[in-house]
This record gives sequence, structure tokens and C-alpha cells, in this order.
Amino acid sequence: MADNIHTKIKNYKTAPFDSRFPNQKQTRNCWQNYLDYHRCQKARTAKGGDVSVCEWYRRVYKSLCPISWVTAWDEHQAVGTFPGKI
Repeated sequence: MADNIHTKIKNYKTAPFDSRFPNQKQTRNCWQNYLDYHRCQKARTAKGGDVSVCEWYRRVYKSLCPISWVTAWDEHQAVGTFPGKI
């Protein structure tokens, strides 16, 4: 399975269709992938696992989210005022 994930990450071009977010507005998709990335990293680090499988979520949110949003969210995380549950 890990090989399959690494292959998908290697062949990544742009965010694929996600049936959870079928409409054109992708704000929620951006937000969810940002949260999923950080949750994945937190869980994998706690278990001592390979965090490289989390890279998929990072690539998706990087292609969907405006840079200003990501920068602001990262700053909020650094100071402990991030509104999402990670």
C-alpha cells in the first residue's frame, strides 16, 4: 500500500476530484486537506510511522489553497490560535 501512495505522490499533477466536495467552490476542500495533512503528520509522528504518506494532503492543499490562507493558518498554529482541531 505504501508503494501505491508513493507512486500517486510521484505522479501527482493537480488535485483530483473529491466526491465530498462536488461543487465548483473548493474552499472546504482546501480547508479539509490542510487539516488532514496536519492530522496525518501528528498521528504518524506519535506512532513513529512514516510521515511521507502525508505528502499527498500537502500537495492537494497547496494546489487548492491561496498562499495567503496557508501562511495565515501556519502563523495561527505557531502562536496557538488556530481555529481548527488538529
